[in-house]
Parts: sequence; structure tokens; C-alpha cells
Amino acid sequence: MAALPQFVELQEHAQNYLLSLLQVEEYRQLRSHFQYVDFKLGDVVYDFAEHQCHVYFPTSCVVSLLYTTEDGSTAEVGLTGNDGAVGVGLLLGGEIATNRAVVQVAGGAFKINAFIARKEFARGRSFQTLLLRYTQALITQISQTAVCNRLHSMEKRLCRWLLLSHDRVRSDDLLMTQEFISNMLGGRRESVTVAAGRLQDAELIYYARGHIRILDRSGLEAGACECYRIVKSEVDRLFRDVGSQGVRNLVQKAAYQAS
Repeated sequence: MAALPQFVELQEHAQNYLLSLLQVEEYRQLRSHFQYVDFKLGDVVYDFAEHQCHVYFPTSCVVSLLYTTEDGSTAEVGLTGNDGAVGVGLLLGGEIATNRAVVQVAGGAFKINAFIARKEFARGRSFQTLLLRYTQALITQISQTAVCNRLHSMEKRLCRWLLLSHDRVRSDDLLMTQEFISNMLGGRRESVTVAAGRLQDAELIYYARGHIRILDRSGLEAGACECYRIVKSEVDRLFRDVGSQGVRNLVQKAAYQAS
């Protein structure tokens, strides 16, 4: 019974994909440095030009990386959930935030002090490998978002964004307003209303004020532009050969032995 709290902690950390792929010995050395934080919808993880002190590994929250222009217009440049980390720039030499990170879906995350994260990153072990690969995946997502917002229709952009959000939550329900979505997609609220209405007419989603339910995932994928598939394929490629001896496998083994 003494091992149960440790196993529960292991399960909680493994809810984040990157932490679940850490080598077990490395995880054991780092686990005491992780602190759990609970975020509410709209919480600001860090703001533009702010000094960053932690790297965050979401387990159930989803965080939007936003850029706000001088005239107050806002657009999402990236999206992070249980697939990755928030604040990876800290590990690459940056300390001052170049965007704003806002909680899009309420939930939890584990944070680690910037000094500890940098020290572990410099060791060159699985922590470094995983964060570098995730950074490459995030760059691909940011680049594809720029292309998508410039070239594709609001309806296709909304499909892409809903799929990315759905990938990072454990529910078919998303709670967010039209204004919030329009800020994410860099469009007018009226355009989002029209696009969401079309998706609802096609029975792909149910949409009411502040509430979206995914009804037909495959239909959304068919309606999305190639941007979603490009980002997903790059993630699959980057992480195809990592994690065979990681924390996730230890959790699966322990769960099997307990059953």
C-alpha cells in the first residue's frame, strides 16, 4: 500500500504526453520539482514582455498562445495542451515572453522552475530530446496557422481549430464564447457565427451560447483544410521512435499488475 501514492502521482504526470515519455530514472530525479497548478478559463499563464519563471506541462487544461497588435487585434499563433509544454522558449535562451498565454480550457498542469528545467535540459537526456522535438512540432503548428489564417476560409479554419482543441481534451464538449473563438482565429465574430452555423446545419457540431459539442469528428476532419493533417503528421513523425522505456510504459505495467 505504501507504493500507492507514488503510483497515483506517476499516473497524474503521465497525463502529459511529454512527461509520459521521459525515461523512468530521469523522471524519478525530476518528479519532486513538479508542482501542480489548477487553471480557470481565461487565466493568463504569462503575458507579453513578461519575465518567465516556469515551464508548464498541461494535463487537462488547454492554453492558447496569442499575439495582440498595437491596435488591440488578437489572433492565436499556437495551441498547447496535454501534448506538450508552455514556455519552451525558456529552454532555448529566451526569458521574456513574445506572446500571451491564456487558458482556453480550464484544467490542471504541472510546472517546473525555469532554473531546474534549464539544468535538466542541458544534461542532454530524454528531457532535452522530447522538448526539442516538441518545439519543432510547435514551430510547424505556428507556421501552418499563419498559412491557414491567410489562405483558408473561416469554416475550414474553425474545423482545424476545433480538431486541435478536441485532440487535447477528454471530452466532446468545449466551453467558449463566439468572441473568444473569433480572437483565436483572427476574424470577426459575425464570421465565426456563420461558420459555426454551417457546421451545425451539417450536424458536425452542436453550438449554443458558450458551448460547442463535437458530434461528428470524421466530418470535421473531412471539412478541415490540409493544415490540420500536416501538423498531426509532423507530430506523429517526430515522436514515432521515442518513449519505449518511458514513464507511460511503467504506468501501463503497474496497472496491469494491479488488475
